[in-house]
Amino acid sequence: MDFFDILVSILGSTIRLSVPLVFTALAGLFSERAGVFDIGLEGKMLAAAFSAACVAYITASPWLGLVAGIGVSVAFSLLHGFASITNRGNQIVSGVAINFVVAGLTIVLGQAWFGQGGRTPQLLPQGRFSPIILPGVEALRGIPVIGPLYANVISGNNILTYMAFLAVPISWWILYRTRFGLRLRAVGENPGAVDTAGISVTWLRYRAVICAGILCGFSGTYLAVAQSAAFIKDMSAGKGYIALAALIFAKWKPVPVMFACLLFGFLDAFANFMQGKSVPLIGEVPVQIFQALPYVLTCILLAGFIGVANPPKAGGVPYTKER
Repeated sequence: MDFFDILVSILGSTIRLSVPLVFTALAGLFSERAGVFDIGLEGKMLAAAFSAACVAYITASPWLGLVAGIGVSVAFSLLHGFASITNRGNQIVSGVAINFVVAGLTIVLGQAWFGQGGRTPQLLPQGRFSPIILPGVEALRGIPVIGPLYANVISGNNILTYMAFLAVPISWWILYRTRFGLRLRAVGENPGAVDTAGISVTWLRYRAVICAGILCGFSGTYLAVAQSAAFIKDMSAGKGYIALAALIFAKWKPVPVMFACLLFGFLDAFANFMQGKSVPLIGEVPVQIFQALPYVLTCILLAGFIGVANPPKAGGVPYTKER
């Protein structure tokens, strides 16, 4: 395998590993732009993965699994909204509580329902999202550079992959070209001014967390029904926190969010490729070092070592209507 083949393989893995990060980071984007910090991205993704895997296994339909994943994720988003918007509770505590509850609940329910140690049974092929072969693959396959990239990186992905990257321009358009997006960004910066204009701050923030729940539903479903063929204990593996780091690194902007997620996906893909490989002049490096790279970068970003990221001014602050 020459260098270009290795590069194409890593790029293909990068795209696939970036998908749950893109969905989850966009979920956090909607929520946090409205002033609601969402540490519970990890829990909602995990809940969606478990629900989607259960329903897809029972019905043999990945689309019904997707609906279930979105429904459960939105339910947890509404719970987060009820705690932090309606009752003005601490948003960080609410999000962390959701993560803990879901991490335990999925294992208990999985063991109770299927008796496989918290796992769900393996999905049949018809219960998963299958790869889509785009037109012209065979005709272009022989063309140097373009052919392999089109055949192995762009083509051959499942529909949720294409939806993830399509969600980026859609999110940009919603946030910057619609009345809803203008109001959502305004409520994250100055909710008092929005309230003075006669617009419900509470309803806007609820709509934002619902959008976050929908996107986390896509993310979790991708993990269990597209990337894998079952739910596995703690299969989100910190991706919610990595997506949060990507969101902060991208300064809460949709297109930079996508590139930040691709960076994390590349590190993950590179770590997978380096398993069992030796490095010149060093020899074989423990694979755990490469596997830790995305998490090390997450710590670096969250510690603020790469640039200054200023969140929405009203982020994390419950709004109390003036009387």
